[in-house]
Amino acid sequence: MDIDDILREVDPTFDSIPQDTRDLQALTRAWMAERSSPELLDWPADGFFERINERIKQQIEKVEEMTGDMDPKTNFALIVIQTELERYKYLVRSYLRSRIAKIDKHTLHYLSRPELRARLSPPELAYATRHQALLHNHYLSSFLSSFPPPLQNLNDTAGNISMIDAPDLDTAVFIRLLRDTLVEGRGTDADGEMDGKNGDIVILRWSDAKKLVDSGFAEIV
Repeated sequence: MDIDDILREVDPTFDSIPQDTRDLQALTRAWMAERSSPELLDWPADGFFERINERIKQQIEKVEEMTGDMDPKTNFALIVIQTELERYKYLVRSYLRSRIAKIDKHTLHYLSRPELRARLSPPELAYATRHQALLHNHYLSSFLSSFPPPLQNLNDTAGNISMIDAPDLDTAVFIRLLRDTLVEGRGTDADGEMDGKNGDIVILRWSDAKKLVDSGFAEIV
C-alpha cells in the first residue's frame, strides 16, 4: 500500500483531483521525506518521474510559445506558468541533490547488498558504481598500493568490524500519522508506546518510524 492508497481512504475525492496536481503533491511529499530521512529511500516507481519530466518539458514549450507571441510583462497567465515551472524544477533539483548527497556519503553501503541497490534508479546506480571505482583507484594510487593486498579492500569486515560506513538509523525524524495506530519508540532510559491518532505529529528515531512509514501508517514531514 502506497501513500496514494492511504490518501484515497482518507479523502474520497482524491481520485477527482487531476493527475498533474496529484503528481505535484507526490513530488512534494517525496522531497520532504528524502530531505528528512537519514537513509536513501526507494526510488519512485510507476513512471512517476517520467511524468514529472514530461510535465516540465510541456511547460517549457508552452512558456517558449507564449513568450514568442506576447509581452511577458503583461501576460499574467505566462507569469503563473513560469512560477509553476520554477516550483517543479526546484523540487526536482533539491530532491535529486538530497539523494546524490546520501549516495556520495555512503556509496559502499548502498552498493553492498541487492536490496539496497534496488533503492537507486538506473542512473544513480551507474553514478554510484563509477564514483566508487574512481575513489578506489584514487586511494590505490595515493596510498593503498603500499599496503599488503589483503589490506587494500575498502569493505573489509575482519574482526566483525565493518569498514563500510552506514547511515545513522537512530536519527530523529518527524512523522505525521495517517491513521490511528500504536506508536512504539525506544528511548535512552526506557522504551515507550502511545495510541497515536490520525493527524498526530510524532518525533521518533528513524529505526522506529520506518516501519510505520513503509506500511503507509505515517509519512515523514
